[in-house]
Amino acid sequence: MTGTETAGRRYRGRDAAQRQQERRTRLVQAGLDLFGTVGYASVSVKQVCSHAELTERYFYESFRDREDFLVGVYNDLVTTIRAETDQAVAAAAPHVDAQLRAGLDAFIRTLTSDARMARVVLIEVVGASPRLEVRRREVLHEFAALIAAVVGPLPDQEASSSRLTMTAMSLVGGVNELLVDWTLGHQNATVEELIDLSYTLFIAAYRAISDQP
Repeated sequence: MTGTETAGRRYRGRDAAQRQQERRTRLVQAGLDLFGTVGYASVSVKQVCSHAELTERYFYESFRDREDFLVGVYNDLVTTIRAETDQAVAAAAPHVDAQLRAGLDAFIRTLTSDARMARVVLIEVVGASPRLEVRRREVLHEFAALIAAVVGPLPDQEASSSRLTMTAMSLVGGVNELLVDWTLGHQNATVEELIDLSYTLFIAAYRAISDQP
């Protein structure tokens, strides 16, 4: 059996797996468009498929149901945000101050650059289902771990590891809530002001727990 036969029949130069990935991408884009404007609770699978110009058959080849679809959209957005943040942090190494500033800048600018993304990541997934809540908490902990990795290890690491973990989580939660407030229109700050305020909080916490001047 040839490799082409194993992968499935090719169509316009793309095999079956590539075509399925393209359909999934179209569906995820439709989810971003609809969940990020109309809202998750108001959008049906039929509406998503219509927006993506695909039949429901193709929806169910990639997603089990509407909840699974929201998880997929959310995970794709988080992957994008995390990649931008990781790249910025790595480029600013090894200075902690610069890494914190660069990471916050990339994170906040990426998230706020698209109102649909901000709404899905910060608002639509909250309380959507127990599964989404578990995943949302995992994401918060993942970003807290990123901060801890940038800042640590601290002097007397054994005694301060718990403090570092709690501090990182409190900072992530604080910035998350600030951005929720901003997305809902309760804050009139510019993106630059959001970044400056977040950096001020982060660097003050870093100096406090690391005894830096």
